[in-house]
Amino acid sequence: MTNRHDSATLNGKLDYLLGPVLSARRPAKPLADVLSRQERVRQDFILHWIEVIDRSNYELAYQFAAAAAGPAASWSCDDMVPWILAAMDAYDRDGLYAGIAVFRDLEAFRVARGARHTASLSERMPTLTRYVRGLSGRALAIAPGATATTDTDTLFLPARVGLFTEKDKNSNIFNALSSILIRQISESPALAEALQACERHADPEAAARRLARLETIRLSAAVGRDYPGLARALSAISPADSSTDNRFNLLRKPGATVSDSLALLDSLHDIDDLPEPPLPISFHPAVNAVRRARIERQRSELAAFLASLIPEHTEMTPRPDAVEHPFDITEHALPGAPDQRQFELHRDGEAVDLPAPVQELLQSIRQDLGHIPDDYLRADNSPVPTNGHSREVEEQRPDSDAAAADDASDPRYCYDEWDFRRGHYRKQWCELREMDIQPGSPDFVRETLSRHAGHIRQLRRTFEMLRDEDRTLKRQSDGDDIDYDALIEGYSDLRCGRELPERVLVRRHRAGRDLAALLMVDMSGSTKGWINDAEREALILLCEALEALGDRYAIFGFSGLTRKRCEVFRIKQFEEPYGSTVRDRIAGITPQDYTRMGAAIRHLTQKLAAVDARTRLLITLSDGKPDDYSDSYRGEYGIEDTRKALIEARHSGIQPFCITIDQEARDYLPHMYGKNCWTLVNEVTQLPVKMARIYRQLTTR
Repeated sequence: MTNRHDSATLNGKLDYLLGPVLSARRPAKPLADVLSRQERVRQDFILHWIEVIDRSNYELAYQFAAAAAGPAASWSCDDMVPWILAAMDAYDRDGLYAGIAVFRDLEAFRVARGARHTASLSERMPTLTRYVRGLSGRALAIAPGATATTDTDTLFLPARVGLFTEKDKNSNIFNALSSILIRQISESPALAEALQACERHADPEAAARRLARLETIRLSAAVGRDYPGLARALSAISPADSSTDNRFNLLRKPGATVSDSLALLDSLHDIDDLPEPPLPISFHPAVNAVRRARIERQRSELAAFLASLIPEHTEMTPRPDAVEHPFDITEHALPGAPDQRQFELHRDGEAVDLPAPVQELLQSIRQDLGHIPDDYLRADNSPVPTNGHSREVEEQRPDSDAAAADDASDPRYCYDEWDFRRGHYRKQWCELREMDIQPGSPDFVRETLSRHAGHIRQLRRTFEMLRDEDRTLKRQSDGDDIDYDALIEGYSDLRCGRELPERVLVRRHRAGRDLAALLMVDMSGSTKGWINDAEREALILLCEALEALGDRYAIFGFSGLTRKRCEVFRIKQFEEPYGSTVRDRIAGITPQDYTRMGAAIRHLTQKLAAVDARTRLLITLSDGKPDDYSDSYRGEYGIEDTRKALIEARHSGIQPFCITIDQEARDYLPHMYGKNCWTLVNEVTQLPVKMARIYRQLTTR
């Protein structure tokens, strides 16, 4: 007998977990009633994953609960795990709607998971982006969607396609769908009128669905005439290719327009009998609103460009011989691309050079309106577009992204991040920049060298003794002296009737060091003040000592502010000699943001793993636990991600170690680094002296 949660208990749990997205129209009780009839193990499984998912997004968690109580009710818990992870990966990669699409389209996930021939939109994206740009002449975005549709700014395509048994043919489906949607966008003026006509029907939504099916027939035929190579892919999309109904022949003829589809819609009442295509194409509900907003934005951008061509000292009073419109535009079709135009602009009869972004702007206006209206050729004083992006889009860019775009010359990398709640990586979740550090004042270096001169001399002598020092090799068959431990054991064996072992000697061996160390320095905001001073002094003392030892070493700082702005700062690279430049960079170490460690460890692990050395050390100098702002990294999540990154480092043959001044380190560092792979320096003022000693102990174990 199973002790199931009853409906009231489940209702309370769901209300607590999903409260932010529940309402009178979307209560928890129907879900609770369905889940109350399931086994206790399954109830606990679903509640656990609702709790995990809602840490990322409440709406995504609700969609999972609804699917688990509905279409996925027959799935086993084991079958549901990859489905859940796929939805969360889609959310991480492409946003909320992509994650919801995975939860809603269970059959597509089942087919896609089991079919090796399935084509993935994410895999196809690089090639498809170039294809769409070349075909449309616009920088259209591409995103996954439940059905193929477009709002005229973005093409929404299915995440996976598996209609054929060959992957290449399935990949062509993406090209075919994109071509149809691009043709739909190019006819958007007439389409807007047709959608308005659908509003006059008794059921406007049903009329729009029927019109979309008719338009799929017409546009598939048009694309097939222009691109015969897509014929097979198009035949799998069009709902009427297997139909012998002659009423649809008009839509397949050259010259057919949206008006023909609309006329057929008004005269037929049994279009629903038409076979439903496996990949339906629909009209996006926001198509008219997006189109109107783009038209207005493009008009302002063109006016802004024209305004930039008029000198500021131009007289405001028109001359008698002045024309009302000083600008005029001519156009001609591009060879091999009849749908695209090359534009020429003249001002008072003189040709004006048009930058590529303005050419694209004019091409987009023409696609929306069919021509460039005369009233678009008037100037105002708006800012000039310089990069093909609208001012509105630039102003809406999040601060973190804008800051990350400050210096395009900094190398950028993307890394996975471990989500312990899922037991799964967030794919390509963290964006990391590798940056130069600004040099600091040489006075700090001079003062440090002067204040610690005695310690530096002592450390150098100690480190010089480590260089090529003699090592005693025990239990040798030949050597310089007797190994008394081995001899005593051998005598015991002899008394027991066994033979005396041959390896009872010791030999002194002079061995060179084959070691590389990377120092990873915490530059978070919590190091501000005397902690930062102690860190910089410790690095200078260590570098001065290491120069006597001859080990290969590098120094990098790290900080972060959300997953979009993880930063690693170059202080000294392995091949770089230690000198005044490196000293000034150490002096320039300043507190930055937060302590997002996972991405930095993964990045520096790659650098250290590339060094050919028998022993590789990754030494972290930090003042606290992993932390970040505005997301779930703070607390257990950050600790588990850092621990996972350190495990990955060990698998790469790297030995991590942490030197910390955090008095609470005993609560978390043994879990992250291991029992004997960390040390606490109780007094910050002792860090400069103790750090070199710790390094010596690490490298002579």
